[in-house]
Amino acid sequence: MGIVYVFVNQKGGVGKTTSAINLGAYLAELGKSVLLVDFDSQANLSSGVGIRNTKPGIYELISGSASVEKVIRTTGIPRLSVIPASIDLSGAAVELIEQKNRDFYLKKALAPVRDKFDFIMIDCPPSLGVLTLNGMTAADAVLIPMQCEYFAMEGLTLLIKTVQRIKKSLNPTLIMGGIFFTMYDQRTRLAQEVVKRVGAYFRDSVFTTIIPRNVRLSEAPSHGLAISQYDPQSSGAKAYQSLAGEVAQRGVKA
Repeated sequence: MGIVYVFVNQKGGVGKTTSAINLGAYLAELGKSVLLVDFDSQANLSSGVGIRNTKPGIYELISGSASVEKVIRTTGIPRLSVIPASIDLSGAAVELIEQKNRDFYLKKALAPVRDKFDFIMIDCPPSLGVLTLNGMTAADAVLIPMQCEYFAMEGLTLLIKTVQRIKKSLNPTLIMGGIFFTMYDQRTRLAQEVVKRVGAYFRDSVFTTIIPRNVRLSEAPSHGLAISQYDPQSSGAKAYQSLAGEVAQRGVKA
């Protein structure tokens, strides 16, 4: 059975979508079969892998109007597939509030394909709302991309508590898959201090690889490409390649 990871951070702009795309791409290059799940109504992950016509997609899947086989799309990278999102997903957050077992819709929807992929990677909105709770309920492990700044460190405490609450109430097998730093600028003392303090406190959960601030990583999604396709020699590409190796080796033992 494949491993289901969910990318979570209630703060926007920390690199969740960029990380989901590029980790997925490099895991696919390692020979793994990977399914990316765009669970954010902004649909940035979908456009980031070159998919513009997003229907049917994840909304149709969780609403029951399309099967999971009908919504999975191939990408330009062998072994990398995606379930796209659309703006319709924003309505799902409202619709699910009143539903029984509202936090289990995504888990149920993905169940038929769990055995068909080595990795399923869910990209969630920058919030701790019902969609993100669905993502954590469906996952085996949480991956937390963390920007190297003070407020990100404050938010990490809240996020860890949320993960623990989901583990206790909805998903007893959920674990911390790991924390990794993004947008790192080694020239700033603050970035160095954040890495040092978080690394000391969450020692076993922090990945060794640090993703640097890199303009090529920002450019790649506008072309509908992973960084491995857009500029494989860039510092950002090499960092995500290294991180993918760590993720593949670690599994869910964190």
